[in-house]
Amino acid sequence: MVSENQVVTHHNKDDGETVASVRIDGLAVNASGHRDQLSRQYGIMALAGMALTIDNAWLALGSSISLSILNGGPPGLIFGLIVAATYYIFIGLSLSELASSLPTAGGVYHWASVAGGDRFGRMLGFFTGWINFYGWMFDLAALVQITANIVVSMYAIYHPGYSSQPWHVYIAYLIILWFCCLMTVFGNKFIKYTQYFGLLFVTLGGVATIVVLATMPVKHASNEFVWGSFEENNLTGWTGGIAFILGVLNGAFTIGTCDSVTHMSEELPHPRRDLPKAIMLQIGLGFVYAFSFAIALCYAITDMDALDGGINTYPLTNIYLQATANAQGEKNLGATFGLLFILLGSGLPCCLATMVTNSRTYWALARDSAVPLSPLFATVNENLSSPVPATLFVAIVATGLGAIPLGSESAFLALAGSFIILTSVSYCIPFVANMASRRKYFPPGPFSLGKWGYLINGAAVTFIIFFDVMFCFPFALPVKVEGMNWNSVILVGTVVVTAAWWMIHARKHYPGPKVIKLYVHEADEPEETRDSEAETVQDRGTDTGTSKDGLETSGVPVDG
Repeated sequence: MVSENQVVTHHNKDDGETVASVRIDGLAVNASGHRDQLSRQYGIMALAGMALTIDNAWLALGSSISLSILNGGPPGLIFGLIVAATYYIFIGLSLSELASSLPTAGGVYHWASVAGGDRFGRMLGFFTGWINFYGWMFDLAALVQITANIVVSMYAIYHPGYSSQPWHVYIAYLIILWFCCLMTVFGNKFIKYTQYFGLLFVTLGGVATIVVLATMPVKHASNEFVWGSFEENNLTGWTGGIAFILGVLNGAFTIGTCDSVTHMSEELPHPRRDLPKAIMLQIGLGFVYAFSFAIALCYAITDMDALDGGINTYPLTNIYLQATANAQGEKNLGATFGLLFILLGSGLPCCLATMVTNSRTYWALARDSAVPLSPLFATVNENLSSPVPATLFVAIVATGLGAIPLGSESAFLALAGSFIILTSVSYCIPFVANMASRRKYFPPGPFSLGKWGYLINGAAVTFIIFFDVMFCFPFALPVKVEGMNWNSVILVGTVVVTAAWWMIHARKHYPGPKVIKLYVHEADEPEETRDSEAETVQDRGTDTGTSKDGLETSGVPVDG
């Protein structure tokens, strides 16, 4: 028999544990403390497709190459990617453990709330949730900007007299953004199929692009250019070491979407099992694709000067033109258009999936009364299985962010850099709080770091702090206003705005998420003790019970 308040899980006799949920006063709710309002329609394939499509590693790397091409050229690009993937492995492992223990649409927002305990959880979760949301808003703007640039480049291929203007890209940006918004609202049940479509372009399209870049160029770059030309291509004004570290931002933007699928937790039938798989698959397979693409791309570059058009430009088109030209130097417009079309086929599902992620992130905050007009933005149209007001709000904010490149030469750097810095800060908060609380609040899930937890969490925190500080350095010397790195300003600004809302309203009126009451018990033992006791209880065969509804308890007590 199940008591009034216990953590439970739906039980499936074919594969055991599925949906993490809670039994409160006879009502089954999910791990966030709320009843399910969204359809649990995403299996592991759809989830993996969404993870890889949102990451879209080779597209992100090629489309943001302007962030690293001046920081050491090809060597800076390739080795920067390796460094970024290395430190994101530690981040991914740490996120996977938390997702396996407590799978909710709030993601890091809820994990920080729990890790902070009764005393600090409400405040830490509030700041984490908002910072994470800001970060994903910048990512959405950056991805739609990339896709808009692809569309404009495809038009320019067959119109040699055309001169692209920033407002042309912005018009394409708005069309793509609002298409994704309307699709998220009215076509939610079809989104999983768009991710299959996107996965096809990301995987097979990526392979096809790599093959074309490797085999089609009449002349390839030299090994020295690809692997050893760092100093001659360091045009930032910084010394080699600092220039290289700043260029790692390109690799981080390529890999750094670790928590994207965690916001889909409440739309998965098997979140505790499938989320860690999707997170690590995204990092691992994303790196393999991006690394292969980076090498093929760098060997296809024959004219570096043609790529030096500034941070807001789209140099990938010029690389494709160089790679597909014949021996006489004549451009192969059809081949270039085809390669750009593959990028478009990868980019559109990526934008759509990111819109879904952002809408769920804001909805999760609104559901816990953390945002202005929370009752409105917490509304879900259950017929559409979509948080409609939250989705529209995300699209409106992104409309404003998309206008930034109209007036700044370094706008894309601000969008990409702010995404990496803000999201990684939002990861860092629950990691630090979890270690400070001796990792005692999270019951081990199917994926647990065990005794390696402190080491892996600590490494993730160290990497985050170091690279976030470096990514706030001026992108080039001497520093000019029009080329300023705005990342530090944006970070401080988002924290100040969040702090203002906390002081004005949330400090007294924000109740905190329900997960705090469900998972935080100040008498809990540290992780090592809990693991030992859990094994003992399991040996006795008394850790579970089944309710009349077919819900199986996990034996974790919950306060009222």
